Amino acid sequence: MGNLQHKKRDNQLKEKAVSETKNTKSQIRLPIILALAISAGIWIGATFAEPKGNQNDLRAALYKLQEIMTYVNRDYVDSVNTNELVEFGINKMLEHLDPHSSYIPAKDASIVQSQLDGEFDGIGVEFGIIRDTIYVVAPLTGGPSEALGIQSGDQIIRVDGENMAGVGVTNRDVFEKLRGPKGSVVVVDMKRKNQKDLIEYKITRDKIPQYSIIASYMVNNEIGYIKVSRFAATTYDEFKQSLTDLKSKGMKKLVIDLQGNPGGYMGAAINMADELLGDRALIVSQEGKVEQYNQKAFAFKPGMFEEGSVIVLVNEGSASASEILAGAIQDNDRGLIVGRRSFGKGLVQMPIDLSDGAELRLTIARYYTPSGRSIQKPYDANYEAYERDWVNRFEHGEFFSADSIKFNDSLKYETVKGRTVYGGGGIMPDFFVPLDTTMSSAYVNKLFNSDSAREFVLDFANENKSKFENMTATQYYKDYTVSDVMLNELVEYGKKNKVEFDSKDFAKSKEYLKVLIKAHLGKQLYDDSTFYKVVNDINEVYLQALRLFDEAEKIALATDLHEEEEEE
Repeated sequence: MGNLQHKKRDNQLKEKAVSETKNTKSQIRLPIILALAISAGIWIGATFAEPKGNQNDLRAALYKLQEIMTYVNRDYVDSVNTNELVEFGINKMLEHLDPHSSYIPAKDASIVQSQLDGEFDGIGVEFGIIRDTIYVVAPLTGGPSEALGIQSGDQIIRVDGENMAGVGVTNRDVFEKLRGPKGSVVVVDMKRKNQKDLIEYKITRDKIPQYSIIASYMVNNEIGYIKVSRFAATTYDEFKQSLTDLKSKGMKKLVIDLQGNPGGYMGAAINMADELLGDRALIVSQEGKVEQYNQKAFAFKPGMFEEGSVIVLVNEGSASASEILAGAIQDNDRGLIVGRRSFGKGLVQMPIDLSDGAELRLTIARYYTPSGRSIQKPYDANYEAYERDWVNRFEHGEFFSADSIKFNDSLKYETVKGRTVYGGGGIMPDFFVPLDTTMSSAYVNKLFNSDSAREFVLDFANENKSKFENMTATQYYKDYTVSDVMLNELVEYGKKNKVEFDSKDFAKSKEYLKVLIKAHLGKQLYDDSTFYKVVNDINEVYLQALRLFDEAEKIALATDLHEEEEEE
């Protein structure tokens, strides 16, 4: 049994896509900020065990920090918030270490953690903020809001008597007001379309599940599709349930969609890989400065899907745990990786709870795929350059041509059966699929970025519920078409939100826009699986994958290339 299978270690091996908290304190002079940044780094380091020889240096550094903070607090010309200064220094210090070590202030820690826990305590709504007003996108199935009859399109005007409309409300404000301990009560006043008076709801908060496998369906009689949005505490259980459901429907081939998945719990990716790999296959290894972090994870139990063909979809937004799963499949020749080069995050973070409720996520190891590749892309002290990597890839042409990607021969590795793969930054797919921009346009982007499309879909769904009452999700996918009249109404919603009509872009993107509106309307009326069924019909990575299952099977069944050479 691989050491990383233990739940205790899973909790220590959290991974999170980089999260930056930026604070600008221009009124504080640069020398003070730099001193705080350096001193904060020393202070963080002092919380860990150090060799005895370093103790004197640590004491001197901590005393220096105390000196600086005392002078700033007592003598600086303006009033300052010393805690904010320290937090700013911590963030700047961590940026200097690596791109993925991060500090999460106490006010954010619970929200960030809930995204990985798989559940939170709240009222159970998916919400959006449109024109400074909180809209209910959908009440969550089985939650208290659904039970009380709260509807999509309802506007949250007051919470516990406090006005929430037209006051610059943010997502954080919504979380702080609507989330709370299970069993607590919150009073919410809603405005419903075509009703004059507000509707008051007394909502008893409850446990609300968050799902990370957001779509699962049969493409045809043989191929199953699973979309994984992140790797959370419940992802592995959700994955097993999806496999069970799809196998009961005759699935013999599997597409795992990790496009845009930023990662999460390393243990979830390892356990999922174990369901696909057999024969004690190595899944991932990690190495750090401290020996206890040097570990390897192997497939150790009979998997639910060790025989059928597998294709994994990745792109530039697939990171961290996504790359662990993709790398394990590729290096063990279990299936094909299709799409574009993944993000390139091969650093492991350990969460450390701080005394004030904040959290430090400190890089404690690098992980390596079974062939020995480090997937971490290069980084240095230039944090902004690291953040611009996607832009650089786009400008360099990487999203459109595999030939633009140059690999260093010193980073050449071999899969179990002798295929060549490369380290140095991300997982390069076995089959490259260029980014298709032929249908998109600036006008379509503006319609969505301004929330015009979301507002139109919400209103259309509410005003036309009766039309869809007897239509199944399958019938909707096969038969429903977005009309020109609907698009004209969408254009008017755009104008209302100051999106100027662009006839050229509209003509270019008309069919694309119809697909997007159908997908979002399908999500509103049915579920996420309906959304992905519709939108995948124009997803070139997905469509290419469906044509490559013969290749995936050949790789899985191929004889080891080294054995062939020896026989010759």
